[in-house]
Amino acid sequence: MKSPAAGCDSLRNSPVRRFHYAWIVAAVTFIALMGAAGFRAAPSVLIVPLQNEFGWNRAVISVAVSINLVLFGLTGPFAAALMDRFGLRAVTVGALITVATGALLTTVMNAPWQLYLLWGVVVGLGTGCMASVLAATVAGRWFVHRRGLVLGALTAAGATGQLIFLPGLGWLAQYQGWRWSAIAVGAAALAVVPIVALLLRNRPSDLGIRAYGATEADSAPLTTGSPIRNAFAGLRVGVRSRDFWLLGGSFFICGASTNGLIGTHLIPASIDHGMAEV
Repeated sequence: MKSPAAGCDSLRNSPVRRFHYAWIVAAVTFIALMGAAGFRAAPSVLIVPLQNEFGWNRAVISVAVSINLVLFGLTGPFAAALMDRFGLRAVTVGALITVATGALLTTVMNAPWQLYLLWGVVVGLGTGCMASVLAATVAGRWFVHRRGLVLGALTAAGATGQLIFLPGLGWLAQYQGWRWSAIAVGAAALAVVPIVALLLRNRPSDLGIRAYGATEADSAPLTTGSPIRNAFAGLRVGVRSRDFWLLGGSFFICGASTNGLIGTHLIPASIDHGMAEV
């Protein structure tokens, strides 16, 4: 029969499963990606109000959406390189502030070129830094076990953000005016900044831990050199691969059809056919 002291020793020496900080990083990233998707989808609820106030036709407004989507896609490789060089937290905070700036300045615009600059260029660059590249970087750095699960959950943050944001933005645009929708986007982006600044960490090594489920052999080397040069170096390798073009072409078609056509013009088309904004 074991003595009470022996029982205490066995409990003391047994491994204790602790909550891993990687899950906090994943949760913060989910919030940032959810917001980015809502911010990027906001123009779909603003098209009709902008038409009514400024008299701009739908083609003029759609140019801003096109610029936004192009930059959203092109920013990815450079955002990944910047994350390698300056860290997840710095890039994500900068992207949120960029989105907030573009959205809030939209409230004082009075010409199409300002819409192109703010919602097209500024918001496009900001949301591009918080796209799938952020999800892939977080999953790759912080997880060895459950990496696929985390990447899938972070990818789903985009649809979740649109589901949450679009009804509220549509209600504001209809009952309070489209400027309040833009203000809501800017305020939401700024509200996420302190969460990211306080809780998001660049790498597990910053906290003296390993990635979730990692061993010493799984440690990845740090990237050095110019972020821009690294991005172009990666692209030069990619363009030589047939798989790169197949994947790139597939994502281009998917983005142009879902985000470019349905995601942008479904709400205005529904209004044209007699449906209420909300």
